[in-house]
Amino acid sequence: MIFLKKVLRGGVFLLISILLFVLLTNLWVVKSTQAEVLTDFELLPDSGVALVLGTSHRLINGTPNPFFHNRMAKAAQLYKEGKVVHFILSGDNRTKYYNEPMEMQKALIKLGVPAESITLDYAGLRTLDSIVRCKEIFGQSRITIITQPFHSYRALFISKYYDMQAVALVAEEPNMERALPVYVREYLARTKAILDLYILGTTPKHLGNKEPIGV
Repeated sequence: MIFLKKVLRGGVFLLISILLFVLLTNLWVVKSTQAEVLTDFELLPDSGVALVLGTSHRLINGTPNPFFHNRMAKAAQLYKEGKVVHFILSGDNRTKYYNEPMEMQKALIKLGVPAESITLDYAGLRTLDSIVRCKEIFGQSRITIITQPFHSYRALFISKYYDMQAVALVAEEPNMERALPVYVREYLARTKAILDLYILGTTPKHLGNKEPIGV
């Protein structure tokens, strides 16, 4: 009985420690980057390069993914306003049936962005990969990141770690009920990002030859 109480007490202590660590790491990521999260495109410099972070264009049930379509709409708006002249579309390309960069390209072309203003990054398997490849492969150390607010903090945190001058111009988020599972995953992903950067030394799965973008 005494042993069982010790085990339960240890389990509770471990759980509280994990929850506290997740809370503190989330506060660190958000507080250190929130000044670079923008909602007004007028605050952006003209004629820049933007990194659009990928997500599936459809949800598991087959319906259109509002996260994807809102990002594409925001990117197209920035192009039409002259704030962005070139896009790096970075996402997962795990099989021939799942290709985030290609779907982003098709969506942007439909919205009026010319193909010559788009570079596809097929090796953006994670946000960390997309950010590092943006600098190391495509030669961009000053970048505008396009994603939703909840995701922008982690992307900016990684950018700062790699000495990039980045801001995020955020796209609209779906309603809370639809987005709740995504938010929960993001809380854990922020903690994982800190572990990757400061403890595990995680690097992109693929780098390869440099493909600098000149604008």
